[in-house]
Amino acid sequence: MVVDPASNWPLFAEKARELIEKEKVAAVFGCWTSVSRKSVLPVFEELNGLLFYPVQYEGEESSKNVFYTGAAPNQQAIPAVDYLMNNVGVKRWVLAGTDYVYPRTTNKILEAYLKSKGVAAADIMINYTPFGHSDWQSIVSEIKKFGSAGKKTAVVSTINGDATCLSIKNWATRA
Repeated sequence: MVVDPASNWPLFAEKARELIEKEKVAAVFGCWTSVSRKSVLPVFEELNGLLFYPVQYEGEESSKNVFYTGAAPNQQAIPAVDYLMNNVGVKRWVLAGTDYVYPRTTNKILEAYLKSKGVAAADIMINYTPFGHSDWQSIVSEIKKFGSAGKKTAVVSTINGDATCLSIKNWATRA
């Protein structure tokens, strides 16, 4: 069965309930966003359904009713930071993300991790943009200014949605 809640997050819970109660599905493979997953989680736990969540997630959640198949920050972001810190010599960090659950949680984890490794707060820049953001010129300028302090700087992107393509194109052409 295919169900499309059309990115209407409250509708995800309603459709999950229908799939489990009415259609008697054994398992659901789906939810592409943290908010959609969080929306259906109480339904899967109440009805003892099984959800396979296929994408990266922020961690800090565990349920016997969900198989989290994507990477969490400790499996993806932290090893990347370790590599950049230890092998490339990065000293300054830009945590650029969409104003959303996954980026905020991941960047909170990364900021604490960087500080635990001795990175000063002044060497960490955090920036959030709304979904669909398209005016990257000022953000790229801020990042370039931050990176001009004479220390190797890395950008860790947790930008989601359509803005991902736009931001990569703009960073590549302006950086």
